[in-house]
Amino acid sequence: MKKRILLIVALVSVMTLLAGCTEINQPIDSNSEGFWNEYIVYPLSWLITTVSHALGNSFGWGIVIVTILIRLLILPLMIKQTKSTKAMQAIQPEMQKLKEKYASKDAVTQQKLQQETMALFQKHGVNPLAGCFPLLIQMPILIGFYHAIMRTEEIAQYSFLWFDLGDKDPYYVLPIIAGITTFIQQKMMMAGQENNPQMAMMLWLMPIMIVVFAINFPAALSLYWVVGNIFMIIQTYFIKGPDLKAKATGKVGGAKK
Repeated sequence: MKKRILLIVALVSVMTLLAGCTEINQPIDSNSEGFWNEYIVYPLSWLITTVSHALGNSFGWGIVIVTILIRLLILPLMIKQTKSTKAMQAIQPEMQKLKEKYASKDAVTQQKLQQETMALFQKHGVNPLAGCFPLLIQMPILIGFYHAIMRTEEIAQYSFLWFDLGDKDPYYVLPIIAGITTFIQQKMMMAGQENNPQMAMMLWLMPIMIVVFAINFPAALSLYWVVGNIFMIIQTYFIKGPDLKAKATGKVGGAKK
């Protein structure tokens, strides 16, 4: 079941990404056609432009503020997803016992395993799909925001701090910060899942990918990643604070022994 859920999430994510990939080099404006452009990308582009003009044409601060606004908008979804993930982690030992109990691969045994698993979900009030729905809603918004930054021509005409928003960061400061903050965010999100080899691989793979992308993409996108990561780090600290503190306390206690 879990594999099917992950497959559905992956397929929807790819379809969402491909929905606008063919137009990534085409400017976005009020005349752009298609559902993706009219209802997702252009409204986000308009929001960035409007906020930036209100700040005296400071598109750097415009991206920072709109990034925070978008993150605040999807915050309830993130909280719901995190709670669902924690609930699933809490019943993992019981699920493992069921898998050991019904280890046989014949159809009857596997059917019993499925029935017992569903009963376990109902007993603890856990919905395995609850963590996927928020993700499916977030993906179009975040990918649309990426498109809005890349396709809003006016952004490339301005600079912010030491870099031009339409060019790569000449000193690679933003890509490095983006990679470091991605690593920290991933590490915090992984609290309680250190034994998962896939998560351990993503801990290193994601920051490397972000650094490579940030080096090759306009600095405006790197700025978005950095601000988004910092927001996620603060958000994760408050949502998963008890887990992080418990983990730290456990390590200290273990060291003393």
